[in-house]
Order: sequence, then C-alpha cells, then structure tokens
Amino acid sequence: MSTTDSAVEQDLDRTLAAAAAAAPEWARRTPAERADALTAVADALDAASPALVPIAIAETGLAEGRLTGEVTRTTVQLRMFADLLRDGSYLRVQVDEPDPDFVLGARPDLRRVLLPIGPVLVFAASNFPFAFSVAGGDTASALAAGCPVVLKAHPGHPETSLRTAEIVRAALDAAGAPDGTFAMITGVADGRRALEDPRIEAAAFTGSVAGGRALFDVAAARPKPIPFFGELGSINPVVVTEEAERERGADIATGFTGSFTLGAGQFCTKPGILLVPAGSALPARIAELAAEVPAARVLTGKIADGYRQRLDEVTALDGVEVLLRGDEQRTESGVPAFAPSLLHAGAASNLLDRDAVLLEETFGPTAVIAEYASDEELRQVLAAIDGSLTATVQTSGDPGPAERDPLLPIVELVAARAGRVVFDQWPTGVAVTAAQQHGGPYPATTAPAHTSVGTAAIDRFLRPVAFQNAPDSLLPPLLQAANPLGVPRAG
Repeated sequence: MSTTDSAVEQDLDRTLAAAAAAAPEWARRTPAERADALTAVADALDAASPALVPIAIAETGLAEGRLTGEVTRTTVQLRMFADLLRDGSYLRVQVDEPDPDFVLGARPDLRRVLLPIGPVLVFAASNFPFAFSVAGGDTASALAAGCPVVLKAHPGHPETSLRTAEIVRAALDAAGAPDGTFAMITGVADGRRALEDPRIEAAAFTGSVAGGRALFDVAAARPKPIPFFGELGSINPVVVTEEAERERGADIATGFTGSFTLGAGQFCTKPGILLVPAGSALPARIAELAAEVPAARVLTGKIADGYRQRLDEVTALDGVEVLLRGDEQRTESGVPAFAPSLLHAGAASNLLDRDAVLLEETFGPTAVIAEYASDEELRQVLAAIDGSLTATVQTSGDPGPAERDPLLPIVELVAARAGRVVFDQWPTGVAVTAAQQHGGPYPATTAPAHTSVGTAAIDRFLRPVAFQNAPDSLLPPLLQAANPLGVPRAG
C-alpha cells in the first residue's frame, strides 16, 4: 500500500477502483496476517497519541483526559479484533462430510465459512473523534473481516481525521497491506457518490436520524441494494420503581444527572427520558443537581443550532414545565457551551399525546421527566417508545417472588425495544467486550440484529458461503481437509 503526502483522496473514482482491486488480495490474507496489520495500526496510534490529542482538543473542545482515553479505547478495539482473528472461531467454519445414510437422503460434502463482503464505506461520527471516527470500531471490524475501507471523514474534526488517516495508511503500508486497503474521502457529495457506486458492498454510519435515513434510502434504492448499518437516534428510557426511589433516591438522582449531562449530552446512549412514580421527589432533586453542572461546549455549530431549535420546540409544548433552562455561553472557539436543561412533562400519559415531539432524541444536555401513576400507564408509555440502544431499570434490592418477579413484564417490554437493558447502573459508557450489544430496533439502528461495538461487529461485513463437493485444491485454505490455518471448525 503506497503512502501519499495526504491521506485524503481527491479522485473518488481512483479511490473506489483501488478499494475494489484490493478486496480480493486483502481477503486472501490469512487471519493472522490481518491481525498483525491491525496491531501495527494500534501501535502507531498509541505512539502518536501525544500529538493527536491536542489537535482533537482544539477542534472539539473535549477534555484531554476524555480524548486520551478515547485513543486507548480505539487501540484496544483494534487489538481485540486482532485477537479474534488469531482465534479464528469468528469464521464459524462448519464441515459436514458425505453421509450416504443421512436420514433425509444421501448428504454431499458441505463446507461453510464466512467470507469478506467486499469494500465498505464508513461514515465517521462527530461525537467520538477517535473511537467512532477514522480508526474506530466500524473501520477496525471491516478491516478485520478482510474488507477494504473507504472512510468518509466527519467535518467536525477535519485535522484530527487527516492526521489519524495518515497514521492508519502508513501503518497498513508498513504491514504489507495492498494499495487501496484504506482511504479517506471528505464532503457530503463524495460520500453520497461513494454510497451509490457499485464497487461499495456495504456501509456503516453513525449520526442523525434524518441523515442516516437519507443514506439508508440511497443504499436500498441502488440497482443492487447493499447492507447499510446505521446507528441513528435513541431516547434510551429509564424506569425508576417506587421501591428503588425509596431505597436509593439520592443515588438515582446523582446518577441520572451525571449520565444525561455527560459530554454535554452528546452520547448516543444518553438517557433522554426518566419515568418516575407519581409524586416522586426525584424531579426537584435532579433539577437542583443539574443546576450545579457547568456549561459544556458542544462539538460543532451545527449541533448547537439543532439543539437550540429542539429545545425551543419542546419547551413550547402545553403542559411541559421547564424545571431548569440552562444558559448558553460563548467560547473562544466560537462554538457555544450550554448548561443543562430539565423538563417535566407531567403525567406519563401526556407523553402519548405529544409523542412526535417528546419521545424523540435531543442531542444535547437535556432530559424529560414524566410521572406514571400505575403499571398499566408505564407499560403504555414504554410501548409507545421507538427502538433505542438502551433501556434502564432502577430496581429494588428485593428481587421479588422467586417464581415470577413483578418487574418481569416491564423488563420484557423494554427488552423488545432496546439492544441493551441496564439494571441499577447508567447507560452512558459502553463496555467494549465480546458480549456487548450496541444496536437496537429502528430508529436506534437500521440493522437490529447487529452491533457496532464489541467483537461481534465483525459479523456485519462477512457473508456465509457453502462449498458443496468441492475438490480440496479448489477450497479456501480455511476449509481444506488438512486445515492448514488451524481454524476451529465444527462438524
């Protein structure tokens, strides 16, 4: 893979042609060879962290500690995928040898494996300039799967993206990856053109519902539609039981305040709606705590404009009480900072009358509280909430009857609407582990069967292929009788 003076490709057609040409060669690399390349990228990013972090601070206003930790998360993700590749079980190789006495009739030799889907277009996110951007989880999982990546940079941190892309390209070059394995493009027009191009076989996106849905429709409308793995929007409801408030009310108020204001409320897992028992003291207590949280800069001017508009829309609704309206402050960067706002919608049933406004995500440091008077009212509201990345239940220390916990119907309801159900903790902060599920029903994602965090994210960019009665010499090494790569197999 050749290194250029800039990681940004100015000629989109040349970029896509290079990715298509690289696809079969990168796919043929053994899992161990791709693992070595990912490790090389991780090592290079770790070494460059002291130079990258100040650039990201200047562009995003995020704190040094947050960004340093995010670089670490990025490189940990890369190394986790490298470990997954070396293990080989992710390929789910299945070998069924011929059986003339099979109960349904003579069975042929069948060998099944997961193969790379082809070049992947990744749209970087605004709110994580490292972990969900150029070298983030989408890029790492696609490269691990054996797919070249064309990365569309986010305009909110252009210099950070450019420098990161240069490091990724140089590391892949040094590791012997074919030319075209990774490239970065910029601009809305080129991003859409790339998505429409037949050489792109799948796409991954993190961003707004409007932007993601528009791109999803483009992917589906192509003459040859492709998978589009979009993470779009999520309100992430939180339910507090009477028993939980009675036992841990102060802790719940503190935890919720910290969670919805974390990172100026710009996390996709931010809890956006809190459902509390009627007569709860939590709304007033949370308002007091949130009033002590200092204003924090949002990432971009565009986000600031959208946040103001959204806050004005919600506060203008009849019946919505503004418990706290945070000030907007100027910053040296020109991108404003906002103190938290907290809104009270009254009875939970009011959410049903205004669901088109109140039950939508607000990207910024704002949350809505509503009070439910019965389990039935709570169930009605939860049933009206669209798909979310997370749902949280704050419970009592008493687990309830062993034969059937009374909370079970509520848990079943939220599990049908969220990819991750959190108990007695808070949804912000996504553990990068094999068991993680960062996804959910639409509009949380366009592909609820998949995750964009954790090692299972690789599944998005693999497709199963079965070889029937194939000569051993014509099989991929992963399926050959001698198993030269030592990949685990079932059968």
